[in-house]
Amino acid sequence: MSASPAVRPSYAVVLRVPHARRTFAAALTGRLSYGIVPLSLMLAVTRSSGSYAVAGTVMALFGATTVFLSPARAALIDRHGPRRALLPMTAAYLAVLVLLTLALARPAGAPAPVLGALAAAAGACVPPLGPTMRAVWGMLTPDRALLQRAYSLDGVAEELLFVTGPLLVGVLVGFAPPAAGIVVGAALMAGGTAGFLSSPAVRAVGPGKAAARRGGGLRGLGRPVVAIAGVGLALGVVDLLVVAFAERHGHGTGGASAAWVLAALSAGSAVGGLLNGAVTWRASAGARLPLLTAGLGLTLCGAGLAPGLGTLAVAVAAAGFFVSPAITTAYLIADEIAAPQARVRAGAWVNTAVNAGSTAGTAVAGALAGRLPVAVCFALTGAVVLMTAAAVARGARRGTSDLVPLV
Repeated sequence: MSASPAVRPSYAVVLRVPHARRTFAAALTGRLSYGIVPLSLMLAVTRSSGSYAVAGTVMALFGATTVFLSPARAALIDRHGPRRALLPMTAAYLAVLVLLTLALARPAGAPAPVLGALAAAAGACVPPLGPTMRAVWGMLTPDRALLQRAYSLDGVAEELLFVTGPLLVGVLVGFAPPAAGIVVGAALMAGGTAGFLSSPAVRAVGPGKAAARRGGGLRGLGRPVVAIAGVGLALGVVDLLVVAFAERHGHGTGGASAAWVLAALSAGSAVGGLLNGAVTWRASAGARLPLLTAGLGLTLCGAGLAPGLGTLAVAVAAAGFFVSPAITTAYLIADEIAAPQARVRAGAWVNTAVNAGSTAGTAVAGALAGRLPVAVCFALTGAVVLMTAAAVARGARRGTSDLVPLV
């Protein structure tokens, strides 16, 4: 099921790999749900409860179980195989989303504890289609150069889904209640997962053997996890700092002016990801990761010097240029070092690091932005990312197997 190594790797070759287009399209259909359900849930809870505090708590519960239980869900995929694990996981997720929709449709609304419990349950069951698809890419494209392009294509496509999803919700709520977005997200997940599991490439993936007791088949994963946690931290900080920058420079508090600056971040990330995948690198992924992380830190330090919103957009786009390549490189390292029976879990740890870092970054930025100038906040963020890059590079030179234990 792999492309011939005699063919020069390219994005076109990736999509010509047998079963790749069908499997990838199905996975993207299901993953579009990730960009639709959270925003729809937040809007629906806000409308039903009339309280931003309740909506924030419900979304915090949903996000916490989604992010921090991701490695556990991925471990089920590794142990039992995609077909045996994804099917009941998806069924449970869809069932909880239906219950949430019914609860939010009640005229009197549902009690906040009920909504919180249902949201936490939904997050706990979110099918890990992204990590599973990346593990399938590893089987479809065993050639490392071709796998790099596959991961880059996957990463850019996923980023576009997280931009497209909220836009679709914005259109949907123009003529339907926000809870309808939950239904649409559930339908996309059902259809995408069904198509994904029916692919011959996924059917060929059987249950894995139990991971080795020591290290769980994940020895050495600490370095990419630490690096990508730093990248996620930067993303969480930048989201809030851009809004604060726009407000302090007289562009209002509605966020409209900040939106196109954040769009520049996504555009820079997409361009960087595609270029990174198109280059045949001589340096190893382990050597590139701290350099890419350091590049992000340096550009963030420079972003603090921006005199206006336009200049900030350019600086943020330059920072975004390093984001997707860094994340793609971390996934490549995870795939290289993980035991065959732990590949989905390895990818899930990288994904968890991004999301956890982003959550922490938003919280830190909220605490700092009210006390310090935005330029100082950008500089501090850049400095933290640079220190993270230095720690990862130092660990690589010393040959340290891990910076954090992953068991």
